[in-house]
Amino acid sequence: MKKFTLPKDGGLIEAGLPNGIKHSYERIPAHIFEDEEVASAQLARNIAAKINASEGVFKLGLTTGSSPVELYRALVALYKAGEVSFANVEIYSIDEYYPAPADSQSRNRRLYEELVAKVDVKKENVYIPKLTEILDSDAVSEFCAKYDEMASGLDLLVMGTGEKGQIGFNEAGASENSRTRTVLLPYGSRKRQAKNFAGDMNETPDKAIALGIRTMMSAKKICLIGWGEDKAQVVKKIVEDKMDPSCPASFLQRHGNISFYVDENSASLLTRNVAPWLVGPCEWTPKFIRKAVVWLCEQVHKPILKLTQGDYLANGLGELLEQHGPYDKINIKVFNDFQHTISGWPGGKPGADDSTRPVPSSPFPKRVVIFSPHPDDDVISMGGTFIRLAEQGHDVHVAYETSGNVAVHDDVVLQHMDAANELGFGDRFDEVKEIIASKKPGQPEPRALLNLKGAIRRAEAKSAVRSFGLNDKTNCHFLNLPFYETGGIKKGERTQADIDIIVKLLQEVKPHQIYLAGDLADPHGTHRVCTEAVLEALNQLQGEEWLKECHVWLYRGAWMEWELGKVDMAVPLSPDEVIKKRHAIYRHLSQKDIVPFPGEDPREFWQRAEERTQNTARLYNELGMAEYQAIEVFVKLF
Repeated sequence: MKKFTLPKDGGLIEAGLPNGIKHSYERIPAHIFEDEEVASAQLARNIAAKINASEGVFKLGLTTGSSPVELYRALVALYKAGEVSFANVEIYSIDEYYPAPADSQSRNRRLYEELVAKVDVKKENVYIPKLTEILDSDAVSEFCAKYDEMASGLDLLVMGTGEKGQIGFNEAGASENSRTRTVLLPYGSRKRQAKNFAGDMNETPDKAIALGIRTMMSAKKICLIGWGEDKAQVVKKIVEDKMDPSCPASFLQRHGNISFYVDENSASLLTRNVAPWLVGPCEWTPKFIRKAVVWLCEQVHKPILKLTQGDYLANGLGELLEQHGPYDKINIKVFNDFQHTISGWPGGKPGADDSTRPVPSSPFPKRVVIFSPHPDDDVISMGGTFIRLAEQGHDVHVAYETSGNVAVHDDVVLQHMDAANELGFGDRFDEVKEIIASKKPGQPEPRALLNLKGAIRRAEAKSAVRSFGLNDKTNCHFLNLPFYETGGIKKGERTQADIDIIVKLLQEVKPHQIYLAGDLADPHGTHRVCTEAVLEALNQLQGEEWLKECHVWLYRGAWMEWELGKVDMAVPLSPDEVIKKRHAIYRHLSQKDIVPFPGEDPREFWQRAEERTQNTARLYNELGMAEYQAIEVFVKLF
């Protein structure tokens, strides 16, 4: 099943463009691929070629974490096809917790499960900086020095990077002269790793053994990898900015033989994507012209209609003027284009001239399905638009794709049990407390506990949509897609069983509009899996009569927003609607204050959502549009 990516619309014309020009803004050459699967397949072929060309033992260094999983699978596929053998390969891991935890929580679990167990590498040729017990300082130093010596001079080193530019537990401030050693894991790093320890910081290791940066630099060839929008900021910093100790991966700019394999999402902030007209010739589609004009407005701090010919020429947009000028014609066209994205009628305005509106006026009312990966993404991401659709008389259905059960804290469950007892529905507090106490680190949660957590999230979701008039008995659908129900953080693979559930719902509703999560930040995350499952369901429904007049709209989550150049519909919210949306988010009480997996942003979801939508309104205002309290924006997929 194909990975979801947005269709391309204009951009740099790379065919025939010399590498020196293409990489002119890059201190480390970036190789951009459609998605991590395509990139990993190419990197795997390159690794296989180097192994096959080696006359002796090939020393291969590999990163830990989730980034290399697709690479491991691609290497296994080449091995099974008889295109490479690992019989003469030595594998060196770049880090491990100290002391090493159970295998299920090891940093190298995926290395063993996805690669070592499936190829012909000799087990004695797999080297991990692993100590299972605390040793005295001299013994640890001796172990690290020995490992450092073995791992020096690797033939090829493949490394991922964290969102802050850390490489193999070399965190901010690590010395570029560092060697293999024990390191203390800072709070931020431990918080990120806590998801592998049931969110329990007390169970999360505070030390690790890490390959040093100087040791990494001794490799003959280095390949960095980074996937997804959540890596976009750090990819730009590593590739284009100056070396900075707060971003340890930037030290690798000194290496003479290094490449960075990225997908289109992680490369989204590179100059080649943000302002490709500064690099070389471009294909100027209407949306790409809009992207350039928005960028120019940001550079010169002017609204669209105040841009001058000099502004275009002074900022590398001469080619745009030559092909689509004069400048005032471009200004007016883009200004009108932006105005036409704004609509207070996301389902279409009945009886109105819809020639310039993003949504046709008929049919009215429309049948709408909002797919929500978790039981609160609907109100967090597009709550204002949801409210509009319901209040304007459309038949709105919301489909909660997963139970969201693992994101409920144990204390919240006990509070609900206590409340049930106080209300006279029986005392099961101690029984549930014992179930919680039976949990084992690294193991799936007990099904009885997951059922309670799922029930809590369903009740919250129904309360939220009831707050703006939706019938929770007929228009709320809890799909509980099977891929999610593993009882732990690591989810299962998406299968036809997941897609069949979605197909059944779509056949029942036959919607005119579908809203999907367009978040691409985590290539292995729930949002992406859910969206790809819906798109696959729609693909399997091709030929259905109702699908001919069905349109798919993509929203974004609490962390990122669509860049304005891509927006097809902008729904403005009044101050009262912002408050109403906030109150709907409030109904998800289990996600307030003590969310088990909040990420780097300490703010609550309603705060993130309001900042995001108010910032979009500000940007529209700065471009010369009307000033609104907040705006939710959408991209039309088809």
